[in-house]
Amino acid sequence: MDVIIYHNPNCGTSRNTLGLIRNAGIEPHVIEYLKTPPTPTLLKQMIERMGASVRNIIRERGTPYAELGLGDPRLSDDDLLDAVMAHPILINRPIVVTPVGVRLCRPSEVVLDILPAPQRGPFSKEDGEPVIDEHGRRVSIA
Repeated sequence: MDVIIYHNPNCGTSRNTLGLIRNAGIEPHVIEYLKTPPTPTLLKQMIERMGASVRNIIRERGTPYAELGLGDPRLSDDDLLDAVMAHPILINRPIVVTPVGVRLCRPSEVVLDILPAPQRGPFSKEDGEPVIDEHGRRVSIA
């Protein structure tokens, strides 16, 4: 079962997503995208599989987004992709690839929709928010 996570270990959402993958008994292929960014072709393929646009996966906060003028609606997907390739920090994270699909997992629980195996036990986010109960079921927030 091939599962890939484009991960930033400094990001809590990315760490929580990785934890949910492992809670399903899956040891994913972890790619620290800031060290090893995806190729433009691969990133385009992932975006297409998500049914998204390049703009949908761009991170604004803590990046050179504003300085590069990436909010300009006249920029094409190719223009945006060039900026992302030059500045991988612009890739929003984590992106998870499984046999079931590809998703930008924000919030981290989005990964549950594409995991090919069920959760094996309880899981709480780093901030203590419960996500999976003791029976391996998603906790519903009332």
